[in-house]
Amino acid sequence: MKIIISGGGTGGHIYPALSIAEALHRQRPDAEILFVGALGRMEMEKIPQAGYHITGLPVTGFDRRNPVKNIGTVINLLQSLRLARRTIKQFRPDVVVGVGGYASGPTLKTAARMNIPTIIQEQNSYPGITNKLLAARATKICVAYSGMEKYFPADKIIITGNPVRQNITCTPEKRHEGYKHFGLDPDMKTILITGGSLGAKTLNDSILHALPALNDGSVQFLWQSGKTNYHQSLQQLEQHNNLPIHLLEYINRIDLAYSVADLIISRAGAVTISEISLTGKPLILVPSPNVAEDHQTKNALALVSHNAALLVPDPDALRDLIPLALQTVHNEDRLKELSANISQFSHPAAADRIVDEILKITDRKQ
Repeated sequence: MKIIISGGGTGGHIYPALSIAEALHRQRPDAEILFVGALGRMEMEKIPQAGYHITGLPVTGFDRRNPVKNIGTVINLLQSLRLARRTIKQFRPDVVVGVGGYASGPTLKTAARMNIPTIIQEQNSYPGITNKLLAARATKICVAYSGMEKYFPADKIIITGNPVRQNITCTPEKRHEGYKHFGLDPDMKTILITGGSLGAKTLNDSILHALPALNDGSVQFLWQSGKTNYHQSLQQLEQHNNLPIHLLEYINRIDLAYSVADLIISRAGAVTISEISLTGKPLILVPSPNVAEDHQTKNALALVSHNAALLVPDPDALRDLIPLALQTVHNEDRLKELSANISQFSHPAAADRIVDEILKITDRKQ
């Protein structure tokens, strides 16, 4: 069995791709998997580190603000379509799976033209234009939210949830290990702030703005700033001595960070939400406004409408985010309510369900 998994760009695409690959190897150890990503993006580093082969396409995103720059984007797209066709002809996959990101468009479009079955893994509650265009010729569309028949053919939709990293579990043992790993005080409430693998300037600015009010001795912060803002944030933090704030550029053991958190502040990327749903941790979402079709706000509202998370709009975060977090983390009833409700959105077997759909297709072909 040969499978191509295509997509990437951020951890929100890469981790689901790896989760699907791991689930496929659990069920079919002899399966051969090739990843197709975008040159220069983080999948070109992360996928080989996980032990898989990857081919890169020169595909890039369109610049909506400066259309002149899209001349090069179109040239890259045409070249990517040719390279995708060459890769598919050489590898001869039984199924091609797209997880979103720049590379998935040319790869799935080419596979469909060559009559190779394709599976779309749509992570968001509001799909991007690429997946909408690919849906007509897709064999199956695996989604994480109900109501997606508004965007896709209903007979192709399978609700699987979003695949997440396999170590995302919270146990008393991990909580104890997490306190030691990060140097945290187990007698204090812990608020985790994470803007994803690339960081989020709004979240970073919000905590920096609130620094003078963060020394009440009852709450500590575990803060992932991302690479871009790390040194600037560290310089400002050093001007405030002995604040209970533990700043990291990137948290490799995110499972331990989730385990120690009493409350999480995050952007509203679909995979981040899926991971936190699996942990059952109370959550405040600050959707990024810099995403296509404002899909993060739609992701967040899907939870907020079920009282499964709190939402702070990006323009209000500097003023409202940290005060709301401090108020919420001391409200035990509210924490329990949010925790119970967000747990209803968890799909721990999402990767295996997607693999089931892959195997149905390959078994029919055989």
